[in-house]
Amino acid sequence: MRKFLITYYPIILAFISFLLSVSLWFSGYKLEGIFVGIWVPSILSFSIAIRQRRSDSKQK
Repeated sequence: MRKFLITYYPIILAFISFLLSVSLWFSGYKLEGIFVGIWVPSILSFSIAIRQRRSDSKQK
């Protein structure tokens, strides 16, 4: 279970952010929902950058 969480934590965080964004949007807080919705690609992009950095340092 721990290896699963370590591997997929960015996807889990992005999905939680997506759910929060959708719930804010449909609650009437549309601007807040859009703001939180921007977190999803940011989380995924940042995790890709970190993984590339880790794999580059392992190859040296």
